[in-house]
Amino acid sequence: MTRSNPVLVWFREDFRLADNAALSAAVGTGRPVLCVFVLDAATFPGGAARWWLAGALRALDAALRAHGGALHVLRGAAGHLIPELARGSRAVAVHWNRRYDPAGRGVDAALKVALRQIGVAGHSFAGALLHEPWTIRTRGGAPFQMFTPFWRAACAFGGPRPPLPAPADLSFAQLPETFEESRVAPAGFGLLPATPDWAAGLREEWEPGEAAAQECLTRFLAEDLAAYGRERDTPAAEGTSRLSPYLRFGHVTPAQIWQAVADSGQEATKFLTELGWREFAWSLLFQHEDLARRNLRGVFDGLPWRTDPEGLRAWQTGRTGYPLVDAGMRQLWRTGWMHNRVRMVVASFLVKHLLIDWRHGEAWFADTLVDHDPASNPMNWQWSAGTGVDAAPFFRIMNPVTQSEKFDPGGDYIRRWVPELAAVPANLIHAPWVAGAGALGAHGVVLGRDYPAPIVDHRQARARALAVWTALRNG
Repeated sequence: MTRSNPVLVWFREDFRLADNAALSAAVGTGRPVLCVFVLDAATFPGGAARWWLAGALRALDAALRAHGGALHVLRGAAGHLIPELARGSRAVAVHWNRRYDPAGRGVDAALKVALRQIGVAGHSFAGALLHEPWTIRTRGGAPFQMFTPFWRAACAFGGPRPPLPAPADLSFAQLPETFEESRVAPAGFGLLPATPDWAAGLREEWEPGEAAAQECLTRFLAEDLAAYGRERDTPAAEGTSRLSPYLRFGHVTPAQIWQAVADSGQEATKFLTELGWREFAWSLLFQHEDLARRNLRGVFDGLPWRTDPEGLRAWQTGRTGYPLVDAGMRQLWRTGWMHNRVRMVVASFLVKHLLIDWRHGEAWFADTLVDHDPASNPMNWQWSAGTGVDAAPFFRIMNPVTQSEKFDPGGDYIRRWVPELAAVPANLIHAPWVAGAGALGAHGVVLGRDYPAPIVDHRQARARALAVWTALRNG
């Protein structure tokens, strides 16, 4: 081995140069780095996340090219391709940042064995979380099952490590010619929708990449953090950080956010608690690998979910007849994102108004959210359904009309995403079916023609859900 033998840096969900422990450690060896990403079917995301992934790959490649290098995107099974590339490039080591989802952990564990067998060191690093998911434990050493004591213990554990700066001096190794046939063409990397191209709204809404993440964080701290506690539940306001997809793809790290908030000097307990909720989700997934498939509260295994394809489709397409629910589902389809308050409302509606299994909602979000991750999505769905740990009780059923009146009182959010109701005044827009044909007609809306009538009556749906819950509880 000579000093020209490279270190292979395997990027996955860490599309950044700053605060990238795997990259910094590789550069610190003084050896050239060979930067790769593997499109592996074993860890492929949903449709909206694939669109984001294409942008993340382009942005990281551009950042590396600015330093004289490149990101080599290869297609294949990472467990086979990475050892072969390490051997073919005569790499002395492979570096990567750890993943904590079941599929990712399985691939990474097998890879360390495969690398050891060919005499190449495999080094993994932390960076995706404030604290790794096995770190925060009760005094008895058990994982927490409730968020409040978990976050209290996490805060007592101490703040995260200081974020690392981007490496200043990088030198790069070339991809061996024998691997050129595995390279993926950079024109979308085969990840973008074509027929039909449904991603126009995503392109209008988002710019993937590390630079965009830092701009988003800077803007949030300057303009919105001070009012976060007041505005975060108002979907028509720009009151949330919108950092979730940047966190999901590792354009920015929780440590960087934590440090930036501290440097701003602002009070941010509520906002930082949301980072804690994300941490809690990953700790649960680390305990329960089947979090997206199994009710964590076994009593719900006997709940008689309804089979309702028409109701599910109406919910997915924003045609339930409940304006706030429909606005949220249309925002999701158009932009790949939905305001958090509205996520809770639409989830409650699917599970409790329609009595459709929460796993159908989890799967839809997994395919349509740009910020979908395998921990937060199922945990939040189980929270809404009442089937998980530290979850909202099943009998707590959100009324979509009162939620709309409280959090979108002027109807501005609804008008943006349900334009057929744009002319309807605020006193009618939350429950247009109550207004009557004459009042709606005066504003150019005919129920059932321009906008659907409710697919279920709230009172009847609530009574049905409570009856099911009572029967289940009484055995």
